[in-house]
Amino acid sequence: MIAALPMYDRAETRGATDRLWALIARALQDQGVDAPATLIRDTDPWEIWQSPDLILAQTCGLPYRARLAPHVTLIATPDYALPGCPPGHYNSVIIARAADAPAGPSPAPHPAVNDPLSQSGWAALSVWAIESKLDLKTPLITGAHEASARAVVDGQADLAAIDAQTWRLLTRYAPWTANLTEIARTAPTPGLPLISAKTRDPEPIRKALHNALEALAPADRQMLDLQGFPIIPKAAYLAQPIPPAL
Repeated sequence: MIAALPMYDRAETRGATDRLWALIARALQDQGVDAPATLIRDTDPWEIWQSPDLILAQTCGLPYRARLAPHVTLIATPDYALPGCPPGHYNSVIIARAADAPAGPSPAPHPAVNDPLSQSGWAALSVWAIESKLDLKTPLITGAHEASARAVVDGQADLAAIDAQTWRLLTRYAPWTANLTEIARTAPTPGLPLISAKTRDPEPIRKALHNALEALAPADRQMLDLQGFPIIPKAAYLAQPIPPAL
């Protein structure tokens, strides 16, 4: 079996993530469910998400509804208690250079986008741009939220939409974000879901998540901003619109 929790994995939080996984794996093994001792990293996420050996991984809402939903089991959604968001939901922070913010975004800003199949980086941004009557120029594709934020700082892009939990971590650990400012927050949508292989029974995994979080040290829980694992219906994910292709 394989497991991966890559979506908010940073050097500063890696130890806490590994300790959380150790507790999840132990809780699974206590129920007779095979679970790997360690998480895998530096592997193509699509290879992980589509593996028949997957016990648990976190994906993004857009890949889930666009491609993965018929082929995986939806387990639960981590709750990071983000401002203005219901449990298990998140939104995007629209950022710009602090020096440019007083003038507001231009009618045709050049955005940085982490991935065309990112709910927070592209889908939420495209909806916000329509509502704000902005005509986005062809995005700069950066490959990661942090790289998008860097592109705005460096003047390669005018703005970017950053996953609110990623933005929280960046402002906590990356001093250069002082050169950026929030200009808007998008509407909440279901957060980044935890999935397993299609054949897996979700109930033992949900129980293991609950037990692991109960056993997690308070300092690790605070570092990960983790509050719980609510179950958001599959239909709530599939109801979200698919953004324009890039």
